[in-house]
Amino acid sequence: MKTNSNRIRIAIQKSGRLAEKSIHILNKCGLDLDLRKDRLLHSCTNFPVDLMFVRDDDIPEYVADGVCEIGVVGINILEEKYLSIPDLDKKCFEILFKMGFGHCRLSLAVPDDFNYISPQSLNGLRIASSYPSCLRRFLSENKIQCEIIELSGSVEIAPNLKIADAICDLVSTGATLRSNGLKEVTTLLSSEACLVKTCKPINPEPQLTLDYLLRRLKGVLMAQRSKYIMMNAPKSSIEQIKKLIPGMEEPTIMSLTDSEKVALHAVASEDIFWETLEKLKAVGASSILVLPIEKVIA
Repeated sequence: MKTNSNRIRIAIQKSGRLAEKSIHILNKCGLDLDLRKDRLLHSCTNFPVDLMFVRDDDIPEYVADGVCEIGVVGINILEEKYLSIPDLDKKCFEILFKMGFGHCRLSLAVPDDFNYISPQSLNGLRIASSYPSCLRRFLSENKIQCEIIELSGSVEIAPNLKIADAICDLVSTGATLRSNGLKEVTTLLSSEACLVKTCKPINPEPQLTLDYLLRRLKGVLMAQRSKYIMMNAPKSSIEQIKKLIPGMEEPTIMSLTDSEKVALHAVASEDIFWETLEKLKAVGASSILVLPIEKVIA
């Protein structure tokens, strides 16, 4: 039950790789969070929002039940919950958008000396995983018979301990696998953090609060993915430049005292790499500046 009907609750991971990033983005949205140790609920002092720090695999249910209006959770958790809890109705929450962090993949890995040819190479093996439902689906789709060993942590050491022959675990850089003598062979699922929203009815006042917050979140995420680029260029190169800048909308073009050149300003919705700058230079662009964007309201 909410003590203030105007406030909304956001469920985020209480510890782990998504927690810090989630808080950082909320701070970028202008939220002044009163974070105190050993508390489940944390209030925002300048916006009608409360944060609930909970286990990541509890977030889908909190949002589905309407305890929290929105939550930040990995796609990997959503997939595992869909499969492992038959009563969890997917229609009770929706994915609003991806958050742009927490990228990882759920993959199968085997010892370096294992002769892996195809998924059928795993037939008859023991596979350790913290994602038994996702693994079970993959095995069923590929008609593979394996014994699934459910582990809650340190899955990567299972082959060395002779607990399992292979593992199915989250992989980010692959460094942990390599340090344990394992190689990644098959990806089951690509994942990143996403924002989920309850489909339970929300009263008008907290819905207005949620609309404001979502607008800020979208602006922050758009700003993180975008760059502001300025340059001078020959008029004859404008069409070439527009093709070179990734994700660019129509640029702002201003005349210069040199009648053959223009100043071109644009927002690029993707990263500008050094190779892009070299190509811009090659078509005549000069004085090229690439700047970060703090905030965007579309």
